[in-house]
Amino acid sequence: MNIYVSNLSFSTGSQSLQELFAEYGEVTSSRIITDRETGKSRGFGFIEMSDESEGENAISELHDTEFEGKTINVNIARPRVERSNSGYNNSGYNRGGNNGYNRGRY
Repeated sequence: MNIYVSNLSFSTGSQSLQELFAEYGEVTSSRIITDRETGKSRGFGFIEMSDESEGENAISELHDTEFEGKTINVNIARPRVERSNSGYNNSGYNRGGNNGYNRGRY
């Protein structure tokens, strides 16, 4: 089961997050999401637990609890959706129009 954890302290590490969830069952992975450019935590992460019932128990027990000075949100992670390139083709121009130029003109 993949679990989404948000509102984490920026100082929270993957190890401490894993230890928190390990109290509820076997944790197969723990990951804090970081900014690509700065490498600093973005304040959320993911936990993977091997047993679904243990994961559900961890969610219900840990949601809206305090962890490392912050009240964390714990939910089932939604499936990852592949992002498009925001409507731009390879040349960088918007596919759907004239980027707002000549609005209201014939």
